[in-house]
Amino acid sequence: MRTNHLPSIAFAPLLMAAVCVLQLPAFGAAGRNAWGDSIISMQVTRNAYDLQQPWSKIPRTFIKTCIVIAPGELLSTAEDLFDRTLVRVQKSGRGPWWTADVTWVDYHANLALLTVKDASFWKGLQPLELASGPLDTTKLQVARWKSGNLEMRKVDFNQYTVDDARLSFINSLYMEFDSEMTGIGGAAPVLIGRKVAAITCEQTENHVRAIPAAFIRGVLDAKRKNRWTGLGYFPFYWQPTENASTHAFLKLPGEPRGVVVSYVPPNPEIPENLKARDIILQVDGFDITPQGYYQDPLYGQLILENLATRNKFAGDIVKIKVWREGREEVVNYRLPKADYSSRLVPEQAFDHEPEYMIVGGLVFQPLNKPYLKSFGSDWRKSAPFRLSYFDREDPTPARPSLVVLSVVLPDAYNIGYQDLRALVVDRVNGRKISKLADLKKALEHPAGGYHVIEFIRSDSLRRIMLDAATEPDATARVLNAYHIPKAAFFAAETSAKN
Repeated sequence: MRTNHLPSIAFAPLLMAAVCVLQLPAFGAAGRNAWGDSIISMQVTRNAYDLQQPWSKIPRTFIKTCIVIAPGELLSTAEDLFDRTLVRVQKSGRGPWWTADVTWVDYHANLALLTVKDASFWKGLQPLELASGPLDTTKLQVARWKSGNLEMRKVDFNQYTVDDARLSFINSLYMEFDSEMTGIGGAAPVLIGRKVAAITCEQTENHVRAIPAAFIRGVLDAKRKNRWTGLGYFPFYWQPTENASTHAFLKLPGEPRGVVVSYVPPNPEIPENLKARDIILQVDGFDITPQGYYQDPLYGQLILENLATRNKFAGDIVKIKVWREGREEVVNYRLPKADYSSRLVPEQAFDHEPEYMIVGGLVFQPLNKPYLKSFGSDWRKSAPFRLSYFDREDPTPARPSLVVLSVVLPDAYNIGYQDLRALVVDRVNGRKISKLADLKKALEHPAGGYHVIEFIRSDSLRRIMLDAATEPDATARVLNAYHIPKAAFFAAETSAKN
């Protein structure tokens, strides 16, 4: 979310009915229950990496849910499907497991499609339909397999809200509800009758968030019609205009309305862009309040960021009516694509090992959000400020990304430098460094027999020097001493940016 205010909400009455649990029978020869032939258990094994020691990894296994969404097709969330090594699915909560393949995944949308090649798996399975239109939120139930039984319970619906995406820097729409069931944050279907109202994506104690069916349908329809270009977003910053003096200063007549644009990052892919001090009056025909909300026909009051993903995708035009320099204008705003590489500090680095390079015991890594989060759950406070500071900065053509000296593995070669850590690299041997490939190339050109490493100005030193001739032997010695399998890993330039 681009502003510091509370998530948007659309309240609904709390359920008055008592919570009920249905223990439905598993598959049998006599017949099938109404939902059991559509809800599938899923087990995902993936590699988990330690970003403080990027060469190390351990396998972890996660239990999730998926649903039959079309013949031969399963739907789940994208969470925990990154860096996967094995995906298995199971019918009726017990019995054999089948190997599944991920056929499509989008981490920004947090959605994935899977299939099973073994035709016997699909015998007797029935697709579930995604719900549409306004929902009776007093009739919602959440379902999942547990110990061979399909457990279903009514939920206490709370609100629809727009907040930070689970796997992306963009904003996402969520359904929020409370449930006494535990372990349902992994794509459990929220049902209304025979239809799917949402699939869950997060649970904190009894509080659950889910991705609404309307959003899912829009994404899947676009994909099936070859219109899927990825999600777009609004990269500009704005602030509320609750003080009437703002409207007077910008000469907007009439009742207070709209929000004022405070900052617009430069982006050549947006030919018609907003400007600082524009007042956003409407987005795609929806009036914007001074607090930044609009009235959604399905979900009530929502924050304007939702209009970037409401039936819109990257490259689509959003018509934004603004008050600019004393008159109304309509900006044909082309939505930029949500891409992790568009951030100075990328939000994620999925589906490849963490990149790193060891030079005589000095460990260099890309500065990205996973690395910052390795400092702990409260990383904004626990990570070195000189690193977390850059998370608020925009990339530039001269510096599209950053490389950090993360730690030094002590060796006779690097005596005096062994306490260095968390320093952003500026230049090596006089060459600007933005990625590890730049570092590798710069090390091929030592300056007078030395590698001269310069760091961006901070509260620590600015420059160190290493002997170029003995560096290869020192690196080999460090790898052997610390049992590190290889000196570097570089992700292919074609790595997925989803």
